[in-house]
Amino acid sequence: MSNESDRNEGAAEEMGGKLKKGLGKLLGDEQMEAEGRAKELKGRVQQEDAKADERARGALEEAAGAIKNRIGKLVDNEQMAAEGKAKELRGEDRQKANQ
Repeated sequence: MSNESDRNEGAAEEMGGKLKKGLGKLLGDEQMEAEGRAKELKGRVQQEDAKADERARGALEEAAGAIKNRIGKLVDNEQMAAEGKAKELRGEDRQKANQ
């Protein structure tokens, strides 16, 4: 399953939990309310897990790009250095987008 679908599934789980929790509160059903809260938290955890995975992928992409950039500069290959820098920046953006 992709991280995007994990995040979407987590958001849906969280929303379903909020609804169940609210309905349990409205009906005075403590068990339903607790189940809703648990479902809500499960959804949040799932979303955070997907974001952490994306941050890790971004860090790897950033590191690989930095290495390629430095090697490109070392061997005086401007294209390689530019590609590395672009990859490094994509990695940074990926990490920032998943904070």
